[in-house]
Amino acid sequence: MNSKILILCTGNSCRSQMAEGILKSFDKDLQVFSAGTHPEIEVNPNAIEVMQEIGIDISNNSPKNVDIFTKNSFDYVITVCGNAKEYCPIFIGNVHHRLHIGFDDPAKAKGHKNEILEVYRTTRNEISEKFKEFYKSLK
Repeated sequence: MNSKILILCTGNSCRSQMAEGILKSFDKDLQVFSAGTHPEIEVNPNAIEVMQEIGIDISNNSPKNVDIFTKNSFDYVITVCGNAKEYCPIFIGNVHHRLHIGFDDPAKAKGHKNEILEVYRTTRNEISEKFKEFYKSLK
């Protein structure tokens, strides 16, 4: 299977990066990219930490602007923004299938470091579960 997938959010520093890493871990033949409409400077350190806990290294990733992908075509473009308060980006390039698989933004978590990391773990686990279902649907 050689699907080409773009995962979109606003900042491309957390949820879309985790989803990219998780999908790539399922199948090395998948071409998976992530981007944002307003990319942050770096990948969220908490996202990096909780992904390393499950053996996925996203520490060398960097947030990318969706504009660099608009001339590409994709089998799937998946938005991962969570609630109605967030603006879901729209990809104007050539897309065969558009999907929305939403997750709350763990970057909004408040509290002590351990409490915040627990929110990131919950989001990571939800992303893993939903993207496992998506991956199975590709077969």
